[in-house]
Amino acid sequence: MAELGLNEHHQNEVINYMRFVRFKRGLCLKTVDSCFQDLKDSRLVEETFTVDEVIDMLDGLRTVVHSEVESELISTTYTNVLLLRQLFSQAEKWYLKLQTDVSELENRELLEQVAEFEKSEFTASNKKPSTDLIKPKLAPLNEGGSELLNKTVACLQEENEKLRTRLKTVETQATAVLDEKSKLEKSLKDLQMIIGDQKDITELENKVAALKCQFEKTLNDSTANQKFLEEDLVTTKHDLLKVQDQLSLAEKELEKKFQQTAAYRNMRELLSKKNEQIKDLRRKLSKYEPED
Repeated sequence: MAELGLNEHHQNEVINYMRFVRFKRGLCLKTVDSCFQDLKDSRLVEETFTVDEVIDMLDGLRTVVHSEVESELISTTYTNVLLLRQLFSQAEKWYLKLQTDVSELENRELLEQVAEFEKSEFTASNKKPSTDLIKPKLAPLNEGGSELLNKTVACLQEENEKLRTRLKTVETQATAVLDEKSKLEKSLKDLQMIIGDQKDITELENKVAALKCQFEKTLNDSTANQKFLEEDLVTTKHDLLKVQDQLSLAEKELEKKFQQTAAYRNMRELLSKKNEQIKDLRRKLSKYEPED
């Protein structure tokens, strides 16, 4: 580090700028000198001048010098603005934000230090100032550009490495997600096939359940009909037995009543006689039949 608190490269840039402004300053001084010389050559040709003539010459000289100095100051201002523009443009390329402290531009101590630096760099002897004359180093307004740039680059590299690591992690997670997605799709297809089979089974179960319900209904109807028929058969049997009893009683009653009639008694006597006759005829016939 050198006297101005800058590194060698930046100090050389400062020296180049000071060389440029020294050249411009020399031209300005030569212009002012030429103004006075022109006045001497053009107006100071007589030995005596009146007060009005002197005032007129001084006013003309003032106007010329004022114009030259003003033009040089304006040019210096514009030059400084262009210099700042270069610095800020380079900083913006690295996403840096520089700051300036205008109040420090009138710091007498720092101005004297710059004057001593100029004297040491541009005097004919080109000697460095003694240690006693060296003022405190110019402290930078903010952190040094090179150091800040190095830190920024280091931070960017660290951030880049983190992003790479995160990218690898995300890629790994994405691969795992894709594998899981493929497995889920396969499982979904299998599940859909199972659901399809399950639907068929469900339809068959529904049909079987419907047939079972219909069979149970038919069976219940048949059981009810069978029970009704059995009950009806029992009732019919009872009615038949009752009718048979009534018929038997009626026959007995009829026979009893018939036996009590005269026709029945006559017919019975007649049958008895006929039976006797038949028996006699069989005996007589038996007498005339040959013996074996």
